[in-house]
Amino acid sequence: MTGERVLVDCDDVGRVYGSGSTTVVAVSGVSCQVLAGDRIAVVGRSGSGKSTLVHLMGGLETPSAGRVSWPALRMRRGRPDDVGVVFQGLSLLPALDVTENVALPLVLSGVSQEEATERAMVALAAVRLTAQARAVPEELSGGQSQRAAIARVLAAAPALVLADEPTGQLDHETARTVLDALLQTVDRIGAALVVSTHDPMIAERLQVQWEMRDGQLRAPAQTGAAGGRQ
Repeated sequence: MTGERVLVDCDDVGRVYGSGSTTVVAVSGVSCQVLAGDRIAVVGRSGSGKSTLVHLMGGLETPSAGRVSWPALRMRRGRPDDVGVVFQGLSLLPALDVTENVALPLVLSGVSQEEATERAMVALAAVRLTAQARAVPEELSGGQSQRAAIARVLAAAPALVLADEPTGQLDHETARTVLDALLQTVDRIGAALVVSTHDPMIAERLQVQWEMRDGQLRAPAQTGAAGGRQ
């Protein structure tokens, strides 16, 4: 189709760690695109390279080979500035309360404190965390912490959301709740979504599945209308 906005373009991308006998090839020869509106699950075993690929897509890591570009995203200092990331581990700053954690990226981008706080409260209400707005991270459950991280993405309203094993440390029921919040968030802000996961329940909720195996991207399986290009 024509007129599709390419958010991420990976061209023969590779990522290598170490050197000599300690060399680890995490990603090798990957070419793919993420388009506006995509819902993509990157699946594979632990160590397959799926998290590294997601980090490369977000500009969090620099490729050892090939090129990653972001044709339709805002750029700042050579990196995409229109990407929200939800990590597997807890990513909230312990010294700040939940509202301050959600508002912080907005303040750092130049939004006034008042507006940032208002947007943070709206986002927390959307993920049903209003009651925890003034709690500090250590007072939250794992699921609540991940929903707070999702609220932080919602408040910033990026064009692309990357989630690296967002439910990897959660039980099945909590994982379902977090995934619901994530999907509702990207629908609300109109963002594309790429999720790395080893959980079939997560993968089946997204329209396209890309399999990483030994650092290489296999042909994607499409289960819905949207889908990235390999």
